Amino acid sequence: MFLKPDYNLKNVYDINFEELKKQGITSLMFDLDSTVMISKSASFLPETIDWFNTFINDFNVAIISNNKNDSYIANASQIAPCKVIGKANKPNPKIMKEYLNSINETPNNAVMIGDRPLTDILAGKLLGCRTILVGSINPNENIQTKIVRALERSVIKN
Repeated sequence: MFLKPDYNLKNVYDINFEELKKQGITSLMFDLDSTVMISKSASFLPETIDWFNTFINDFNVAIISNNKNDSYIANASQIAPCKVIGKANKPNPKIMKEYLNSINETPNNAVMIGDRPLTDILAGKLLGCRTILVGSINPNENIQTKIVRALERSVIKN
């Protein structure tokens, strides 16, 4: 199925970066809210920054978000260990493609990592890169968000 990710993991901390390197992956694109940052928190958990530091020098890394709030994206850019791009309009892969072109990279060597099948994973598939679906970085999400996640994931299971 087109929405089925290449990998489906509990959260971003379960990504095997050595395996990605063996597959020729040189660029990582992450979603922001709920993937690497608790949604709307405007800050990274200390363990997330420590985690970034374990692989940031081995890959081209960017955070590509649909968030349209300029001040939120500017704040994330100031505290993130990598480039942060907002207003991505995923599942449209245009901004992701522009980012890869800006670093002279091809989708074949890239992976899109996110928590939403209908935006992040679909954008990656439309771009032609590998995809990793992860659960939320926040285990205490509200019930409405958990229901939406369950519905989206039911689509990729069938």
